Amino acid sequence: MQIRIGSILLAGVLFSQLAHAQDDLLGLLGEDKPQKEYVKAAFKSSRVINAHSMEFLNPGTMDFRILHRFGTLDQGYKNFFGLDQASMRMGFDFGIRHNLMAGIGRSTFKKEVDAFVKYAPLRQSTGPGSFPVTVAFVGAATIDGLPWADPTRTNYFTSRMAYYFSAIIGRKFNESFTLQLTPTVVHKNLVQLQTDPNDIIGIGVGGRLKLNKRMALTWDYTHVLDGLPTGYYNPLSVGIDIETGGHVFQLHVSNATGMNERAFITETTGQWGKGEIRMGFNLSRTFQLKKHKD
Repeated sequence: MQIRIGSILLAGVLFSQLAHAQDDLLGLLGEDKPQKEYVKAAFKSSRVINAHSMEFLNPGTMDFRILHRFGTLDQGYKNFFGLDQASMRMGFDFGIRHNLMAGIGRSTFKKEVDAFVKYAPLRQSTGPGSFPVTVAFVGAATIDGLPWADPTRTNYFTSRMAYYFSAIIGRKFNESFTLQLTPTVVHKNLVQLQTDPNDIIGIGVGGRLKLNKRMALTWDYTHVLDGLPTGYYNPLSVGIDIETGGHVFQLHVSNATGMNERAFITETTGQWGKGEIRMGFNLSRTFQLKKHKD
């Protein structure tokens, strides 16, 4: 009788252990189920060169950015191939959510202040419910800080303002190649001539080609479809990204002087074919301001 009771107890213990092991196994199988993952590092910065990229800052992160552009190379030795001149933009960008960021900057070109918000309702992802591209929107305002050309007339603060609105459709095809399209509309409250349009429409193309672990070739180009005044040209910039720890350092050449969409889309005066291009660099340094759980 005692042997029978002992056998029953032992069988119960074994059954309990087997049931527990089965639950653990099922749990492990559940962890192996495909998960939705968002694609990251399409670009190493939230900008390609001049234009916004499909990339976003992490929440709680600040990106301190210095964009620097020298004079044109065609001036030769008398201007030390452009190194005697300089134009720059200093900016602070902030990551709010993984698909939302904002920033503000100030340029020496026209002493202009600009501010933007960028939001992505759709992000490229893999796994269940995946989406093949990132779709983002950028809205921004700029303020011209130069003295009034004619202070004797009635001047309005709104005349200093301009706006731009961009849509970014981009895809990271693999670890080496990313491509995006960026249709953009720039609106100026005040134009130079009555015959100049207030709205200028363009479409940009930007990309990144990884060369090795630390370096990548980047480019952005905007073709103005309508509204570009005589004497201005489509901006083209080509650069090399160099990752150095917490910094992203970018060397580039461009025919544009301005470094926000209003400036480089509507007021690029240089021509690549005539050597009216400028060497420059962009420096990006990120700081973690706040730990964010998302």
